[in-house]
Amino acid sequence: MTASGHRSPAPDAFDMAIVGAGFSGMYMLHLARRLGLRAVVLDAASDVGGTWYWNRYPGARCDIESMDYSYSFSEELQQQWQWRERYAAQGEILDYARHVAGRFDFYRDIRFGTRIAAAHYDADAGLWRLQSAAGERFAARYCIMATGCLSLPRRPGFQGLEDLQRPWHHTGLWPHEGVDVAGLNVGIVGTGSSAIQAIPVLARAARQLTVFQRTPNFSVPAWNRALEEGEVRRIKADYGAFRERARYSTAGFNVEEGDESGLAVSPQRRQRILERRWAEGGFAVQSAFSDVETDARVNRMVVDFVHDKIRRKVTDPAIASLLCPTGHPFGTKRLCVDSGYYETYNRPNVKLVDVRARPIARILPEGLELADGARFAFDALIFATGFDAMTGPLLDIDLRGRGGLPLSQKWRHGPRTYLGLAMAGFPNLFAVTGPQSPSVLTNMMTAIEQHVEWIADCIGHLEASGQGWIEARGEAEDAWVEHNNRVGDETLYPQADSWYVGANIPGKPRVFLPYIGGLDSYRRRCDRVAAEGYRGFEIGAG
Repeated sequence: MTASGHRSPAPDAFDMAIVGAGFSGMYMLHLARRLGLRAVVLDAASDVGGTWYWNRYPGARCDIESMDYSYSFSEELQQQWQWRERYAAQGEILDYARHVAGRFDFYRDIRFGTRIAAAHYDADAGLWRLQSAAGERFAARYCIMATGCLSLPRRPGFQGLEDLQRPWHHTGLWPHEGVDVAGLNVGIVGTGSSAIQAIPVLARAARQLTVFQRTPNFSVPAWNRALEEGEVRRIKADYGAFRERARYSTAGFNVEEGDESGLAVSPQRRQRILERRWAEGGFAVQSAFSDVETDARVNRMVVDFVHDKIRRKVTDPAIASLLCPTGHPFGTKRLCVDSGYYETYNRPNVKLVDVRARPIARILPEGLELADGARFAFDALIFATGFDAMTGPLLDIDLRGRGGLPLSQKWRHGPRTYLGLAMAGFPNLFAVTGPQSPSVLTNMMTAIEQHVEWIADCIGHLEASGQGWIEARGEAEDAWVEHNNRVGDETLYPQADSWYVGANIPGKPRVFLPYIGGLDSYRRRCDRVAAEGYRGFEIGAG
């Protein structure tokens, strides 16, 4: 009954409820249909695309090459779709998502404008009961959280923001109609991945661009270009083998993985390898040697190499020094891939302000003020303040398992999952590329396909055997959490104050969020669990 005494409408009932209409949610819908299940996809947006629907800031572009960053489940689709650039821009990726949704008739099973606020497990009925922010209700036997890893923007928390009398925008919530900064005096706060892509584009349009940097980040060149017909033809001639190499690689995409230590080669050869990797662009430098992420000495050599590249690109030595990261090892924060980022600081209309030495104290009606009293006035402010990564999108929903256990309570000291897929106390609930899975340390498309296919096979097993539910066992979850932490601690990653460890969100438990053991080894672990009758899970008929 409602507060007014009227009976609430019955919930829409489905076999599967999928939260999120990005690449995860669409593929999950595709495989649910193959299983003969009635599924619905629920998304707050007005179209498909997930992160590529929301992130429309200037310069937004994928950092995985286009030929790898796409679905592999349909040979016809991958043969017919034509990518234009080596690294696809946001608009092209959104066009691809829409094309896929139309081609496979996904739209008829997607409810847009539906932000899920709560999902509670009803043990008596064996159903997940979901409710939208508008009060719409849904019920389903299986609940799939395809909410993405970087889908909850971190709203800037500066004092006085509500008094700002100038337009301001967050890169993760960019207006769909665009923002015209031509001839304007613009300030941008942040120098993470989004900012590093946006800054060169903003600088070419704005009259003046002032960049407020707290922590410099390592960035490597994309060397983006139009795809050549011959290279596309060669890949498509044996796309199956190309995909298989990606599936059983550490990072989920086709890149040469260094198999020797950086200490085992001469200085001259090491320099040649790094120069070749730099010329290749993208993440090639990060995988130049087998121990870049685990040996501080090798990492320091890569740091010195990249610092030298920055100093060669930036003409002002003082600015170059500010842009050289010194507080964390190379690659232990999300490595950025750019198009002319460092060179942008040679422009006369670009100014860099170090806000680690002089923090932002407050927002003023016309701009902002630093702790030393320096004031800046702008026509517009842009905040590239990132996301509450990985756990944020799930904790933003009132998720409750058996006995009404809130996920927020279960995760009060950090995420606890089994394989990053499932959780003890939450039957028939699966997370796609959730915390403690490879996800953000890999090509997300390859990770998505691995997860969705595993979930679909698991549900298919339940359906075929007449079972009603599956739930991770507590001891299996404990073992996976311990393994995830141990593997992370064997690397240099925890040395960085990054969103990988939740350091960008005040009060967030500091734990290593993704799984860094490699997509290849992770895939084999998941396959073994399934082959052994879903070891670590409890399965019931109720």
